[in-house]
Amino acid sequence: MDNINIPFNRPSILGKELEYIRQAVESGKISGDGIFSRKCAEMMHERYGVKKVLLTTSCSTALDMSSILINIKHGDEVILPSYTFVSTANSFYSRGAKLKFVDIREDTLNIDESKIKEAITPQTRAIAVVHYAGVSCEMDRILKIARKYDLYVIEDAAQGIGSKYKKNYLGTMGDIGCMSFHETKNITCGEGGAILINNKKFFERAEIIREKGTDRSKFFRGEVDKYTWVDVGSSYLPSEILSAFLYAQLENIGLIINSRKELWRYYYDNLEGLEKEGFIRRPIVPRDCSHNGHLFYIIVNSEVTRDRLLEYLKNKGILAIFHYLPLHLSSMGRRMGYREGQLPVTEKISSRLVRLPLFYGLTRGEQDTVLGNLEDFFKNKNPGY
Repeated sequence: MDNINIPFNRPSILGKELEYIRQAVESGKISGDGIFSRKCAEMMHERYGVKKVLLTTSCSTALDMSSILINIKHGDEVILPSYTFVSTANSFYSRGAKLKFVDIREDTLNIDESKIKEAITPQTRAIAVVHYAGVSCEMDRILKIARKYDLYVIEDAAQGIGSKYKKNYLGTMGDIGCMSFHETKNITCGEGGAILINNKKFFERAEIIREKGTDRSKFFRGEVDKYTWVDVGSSYLPSEILSAFLYAQLENIGLIINSRKELWRYYYDNLEGLEKEGFIRRPIVPRDCSHNGHLFYIIVNSEVTRDRLLEYLKNKGILAIFHYLPLHLSSMGRRMGYREGQLPVTEKISSRLVRLPLFYGLTRGEQDTVLGNLEDFFKNKNPGY
């Protein structure tokens, strides 16, 4: 992609990332759960009011841990949206769960809470919600349903750090929250994640699962004189080098999120005309939600238009992308018995969505270039699009 002048994402270094990496190496401990891992967890615990935070190697492994913690087994059912990244599904399916895909809302692209009840059976164990674009699902209604039917709620808040539903941060309302620090997220260390434990019954076991199924954490706290294998688990601890980079990013989280929200708002305000003329639809953020500027998307009028627009922008040196292919229509989803037409909103929206470049450090000039080319595409270059 040598001709790309405006990438979709550009990782950034804001402050002390490299200095903290040096400190981690010089400390003599670069495996997991060193000083920077603890600092990251403590900062997130204090800032977001999370009962317990454990860093993981990714949001995917945080989701894997959540499926183990709630004892998903063969024959259990998990309700989730089809419009999500494959990790949300894999974590439960790999432990034998049957996936009950539910359609999304047309406004937020989040799971449609009005469709959840009809998907519940005696085998249902959990509802896995995905806060798309850092905008919260309708958590009050979802949590009420979960309490009525005695179901766990897992929040896939991969895109949601710093976003709120009413007064609550995303990832802190369900039994377990899962976050991502992937290269494309607001706060990053390249690859990384966190599991947020909001249900106290999981505190001790989460530590054990994360430490390869051993009670090693108890040993280091002096609670046992030796540690041993006590449960299932794996190595879910990120390197201290990654945690050092992450801590520097977390120190600047306010700056990063405020910058991204300004970029988001600039796109939103300047695309009002194209929306009024019927060319696109802009994102919708409900009144009860405050977002973190994670991503900005537009919805165009057809899949053909989407594909032409992406190619047009690419030819102009701008990398815009589409997002998830619906999981129920994937090869795996079809093997589970899903077919076209079962989730109409998911199918309609997913084929028409375009994500625009948005990252910390994106300049106003670069945004104006993106906006100018969108204007040209819809009004001048592609009559009869």
